[in-house]
Amino acid sequence: MAAFTSTFAARALPGAGGDAGRLDAQARMDAMYRYQRHIYDLTRKFYLFGRDQLLRQLPAQPGARILEMGCGTGRNLVKLGQRATASQIFGVDISKEMLATAARNLEKAGLGNRVRLADGAGQSFDPQATFGIAQFDVVYFSYVLSMIPDWQGAVERAMALLAPGGVLAVVDFGDQGKAPAWRRRLLLGWLSLFHVHPRAEIEISLRAWGEGRAATILDQDIMNGYAYLLMLRKPYQ
Repeated sequence: MAAFTSTFAARALPGAGGDAGRLDAQARMDAMYRYQRHIYDLTRKFYLFGRDQLLRQLPAQPGARILEMGCGTGRNLVKLGQRATASQIFGVDISKEMLATAARNLEKAGLGNRVRLADGAGQSFDPQATFGIAQFDVVYFSYVLSMIPDWQGAVERAMALLAPGGVLAVVDFGDQGKAPAWRRRLLLGWLSLFHVHPRAEIEISLRAWGEGRAATILDQDIMNGYAYLLMLRKPYQ
């Protein structure tokens, strides 16, 4: 398997690169979510399965630094903040519209002072400059990698931000290869409207990468290939 060598492009679109590409991706995501964000959580609960399963199983020891890449409306951050009361929690997203909603949701939950948010603007995202933190104990993606053309770069960047022994966690769509043809066409057609493209290569490469360069500590199938949940531990050296 080829190594992940491209640079991080959180929720970027094809052709994104440098400041111009980042701003273009941000504008597209803001346009898509400007109104959707108000009903996002209500609608996504019907088909983004496994998110709560991931949150329950994340290592969240007291003092642990946990980062969500592509935090969206902050739905996961609220649930994690309520569970992991002694952890330090951070969220990054390229959409400022989504971040505004996340900030409001965190405030409503009484977590505005505990969970920190930032604009994860592709290659320019620097947690040291933004949060004053260079590395994290946990970095996770919840239904995000299937939105990123350069998903390899996103994973590589996430691993660079992990401390030795840290955990990378991913929950996302499978390629629907086991689904009936009608359901596969319906779901993939619907997801494409939101720039979501489940690809077998993501799941396969993550597993192979875990076997070769890290330790796979959790590998769970969700609803017979509908989605998958993986947790990989970064080597200590």
